[in-house]
Amino acid sequence: EQCWDNNNPYASFGATLARDEEQNLWSTPHDVTHTEADDDRVLYNMIVVRNQLDKDSEEWQKLNYDIYTLRQTRKEVRSRWKHILEDLGFQKEADSLLSVTKLSIISDSQNMSKARDILLKLSEETNIFPTSWELSERYLFVVDRLIALDAADEFFRMASAVYPKRDRAEEGPRPLQSVLAAVP
Repeated sequence: EQCWDNNNPYASFGATLARDEEQNLWSTPHDVTHTEADDDRVLYNMIVVRNQLDKDSEEWQKLNYDIYTLRQTRKEVRSRWKHILEDLGFQKEADSLLSVTKLSIISDSQNMSKARDILLKLSEETNIFPTSWELSERYLFVVDRLIALDAADEFFRMASAVYPKRDRAEEGPRPLQSVLAAVP
């Protein structure tokens, strides 16, 4: 099972639970749909460390780049999920299906292991997550919602078709025409 890298120097920097909603913990500065997940705490701690540094320093620039890169990666992953949800017919519901807040709950505790299995399978058998991506608790909630809608298996089939596991040099979405032809 994947988890956040324990060697990350920002993982234990002592993030506080009280956060200014203006802090960017997911993908955009005013996004309040964040959870208190490990990846959010790491990003928050990187922001705290960066903000304590001199803006002209090389270390500040490196951290700023790392923060930007992490945010862009998160946006790309969310975009991939949204693309598949919309292709499955959830055009109006995609944003709400992807919205995970501190108040989000798992709909059925019996679905938890199935949701975890599907999330791991998505990570291992598709490129919906970039190669360097660490699994996010946020997507466990999304998969749980898909299970409740009886759409999780279809989501996996579509993700496998749109983002098949292949060499990193070939990584990227396939054209929709070839995807639709591949989905049974």
